[in-house]
Amino acid sequence: MRFTCALKTVAIGVALTASGLAYAQGGGGGGGEDVKKAEAAARAQDNAKSLGTDLTPKLPPATVPADPQNIWDLDLSSGGRVRIQLRPDIAPGHVERIKELTRQGFYNGLKFHRVIPGFMAQGGDPKGDGTGGSTLPDLKAEFNPMPHLRGTVSMARAQGEDSANSQFFIVLLPRMQLDKKYTVFGRVIEGIQYVDAIAQGEPPANPTVILQASIESDGKPPVTAAPPPPAPPLSIIDTPAAKKPAPKKK
Repeated sequence: MRFTCALKTVAIGVALTASGLAYAQGGGGGGGEDVKKAEAAARAQDNAKSLGTDLTPKLPPATVPADPQNIWDLDLSSGGRVRIQLRPDIAPGHVERIKELTRQGFYNGLKFHRVIPGFMAQGGDPKGDGTGGSTLPDLKAEFNPMPHLRGTVSMARAQGEDSANSQFFIVLLPRMQLDKKYTVFGRVIEGIQYVDAIAQGEPPANPTVILQASIESDGKPPVTAAPPPPAPPLSIIDTPAAKKPAPKKK
């Protein structure tokens, strides 16, 4: 009899334990699911607080204040100076490369060797055929969210993402398909009319030349296209000496 009572006591305890486990796993009218959702929400809030930042991705500003230390001036043979706002906040390595090569005088005298109407004007190649670069190592890509709008200045590269070196291109009309595939490092803020006047062709018959590239804080005055050399003086053609008039007959 005692043994039977003991079995009944064990059975009741097991039943109560099983009932409690079932409730925790979602039994008892769905209360368990509500508990899980509440716990998940609490964990998410705790994680957000621990990060101490807004989880919404932030885009870089579309424009930044003009700073002479980050203005790239290109004096073009197409007519005047193009001022380009460099963006070290989104492409620090590429901006540093542009500054370094510019101060070496690397870009002076180089041609825009590939200019496609309605697309872009590409330059920065010492060979002038799209295959050249500087002696510095290639750059690691710094793809960023900035769009390829009219006037955007981006780095040219080969097939490899980390193959940019010295060549760059200026976008003539928006080309969003280039976004996050090429590193944007600046944008034209003045002189876009001189970009529009760059000679077209692949290569152009009479390519536009970078007369001088400089960083604005260095204070270099604009360089304009040299005037054509003066025409050579007319050669003096020797003429026979005038004959003396014959003496009058007496």
